[in-house]
Amino acid sequence: MTSQNPTPSPAGAAPAADRRRWIALAVVMTAAFMDLVDVTIVHIALPSIQRDLGADFGAVQWITAGYALAFAAGLITGGRLGDIHGRRRLFLVGVAGFTLASALCGFATGPEMLVASRILQGGTAALMVPQVLSIVHATFPAHERGKVFGLFGAIVGLGSVSGPLLGALLTQGDLFGLGWRPIFLINLPVGIAALLLGRAFIAESKAPKALRLDLPGVVVAIAAMLLLMYPLTRGAELDWPVWCFAMMAGSVPVAVAFVAYERRRGRRDGSPLVELSLFRVKSFAAGVAVQLAFGIGLGVFFLTWTLYMQVGLGWGALRAGLTGVPFSVAVSVAAGVSVQKLVPRFGRKVLQVGALTMIAGVGLYRWEADRYGMGIEPWQMAVPLVVLGVGMGLVVAPLTDAVLSDVPREHAGSASGIVNSVMQLGNALGLGLVSVVFVPGGPGPAVAGAFTGALGWVAAVLGVVFLVMFALPARPRQHLEGGGDGAAPDGGGPAGAARGAEPVPVAAGR
Repeated sequence: MTSQNPTPSPAGAAPAADRRRWIALAVVMTAAFMDLVDVTIVHIALPSIQRDLGADFGAVQWITAGYALAFAAGLITGGRLGDIHGRRRLFLVGVAGFTLASALCGFATGPEMLVASRILQGGTAALMVPQVLSIVHATFPAHERGKVFGLFGAIVGLGSVSGPLLGALLTQGDLFGLGWRPIFLINLPVGIAALLLGRAFIAESKAPKALRLDLPGVVVAIAAMLLLMYPLTRGAELDWPVWCFAMMAGSVPVAVAFVAYERRRGRRDGSPLVELSLFRVKSFAAGVAVQLAFGIGLGVFFLTWTLYMQVGLGWGALRAGLTGVPFSVAVSVAAGVSVQKLVPRFGRKVLQVGALTMIAGVGLYRWEADRYGMGIEPWQMAVPLVVLGVGMGLVVAPLTDAVLSDVPREHAGSASGIVNSVMQLGNALGLGLVSVVFVPGGPGPAVAGAFTGALGWVAAVLGVVFLVMFALPARPRQHLEGGGDGAAPDGGGPAGAARGAEPVPVAAGR
């Protein structure tokens, strides 16, 4: 952006430029915070939404899974669109779309409208979020980015802790008689302010050698995801008709067709949606498998946990939200210690200890839920939640760098986009699988029993995560910046860690 004064004095130009940079940073950080809080807010309000709209269990799954699926499908594309058409432009388009979708969610008249609006939210978030790190990269000189990334980490932690409490307060407070709707409507003033300030203070930037958009690849990838996801969320409710199995089977040849198309496109013009050569790197392929399995486990846990507390135990939203505070705090603290102190010294072992600690936390939670039954109190959940949170913090923060450690630098942006898309896809699959592993026969004790059964599945998935981690590098190198075009990765570094940690929130996830 050019100055309004055509001949500014050297003494005044530098402070003015600094002010513009920091205002631009505040805008993109606010948008990232809005996205993080929106993710953390939703789950705590799901029982209220279900009662108010008369939504069935499949719709409840899609309110969360639809967002995650749309975000996963659009994440790589969103970063590339910013490189091609301008990061400021795509950021503002994403903010505008996210704000509009939030309004549609808040004024939804039925479950179908809410699900569609949540899918729109996820898609527009996929335009908005990948630009954050790229705008920071283009706006700040290299010697200032460490301080900026530290601030971003603090914003992530604040969003993880404050979102569930804010959601609980807004839902239980029933502002203006609107019930759960303010959890979405609160985004409107924030989004409008971000649009106005972003338009005024964010400078435009593009990648000097941006790749072309692989639109057919996007369409085929989304088709494969939907063929698998839709029957997973609807099958149990409909008693698994034949068409559910047919659709899931059909996702396999579509996925194979996607791989064949991407390989051909890579040979033809070098601009595939997914750089398949990356999967020849053993640590990257294993890391993608870890991200997928980890996302599945988190998706199952967070949705069933919310339903356990509010539908099974009959707790209100505020009590459920406060119960999870020790978990969120434990994640934030352990994540900071993991990255700064433990991983540089012990490498991959920290992630594996984190996975085993999560398994211990799940096992302890299951034991306490069985022992205390319907009379369990929030303070009795605190110890297993802290153990679970510490384990998760040891994993989520350093995982992206571990996966990218052996990736060639010129492919760092593409690789980080794949990693974070796979994490969100895993979360969506986990939410879809809830109807398979969590089948209560009624309210109350039946829900509590189904929750302890689901915890067994979560522990099994975490066991797979632990084993696959042996293929990660023993001493991961950190990828702090993007590849050869100078652009920041689509989702790596601090931004990627943030997206990977989004299921952190209390009674949240996707």
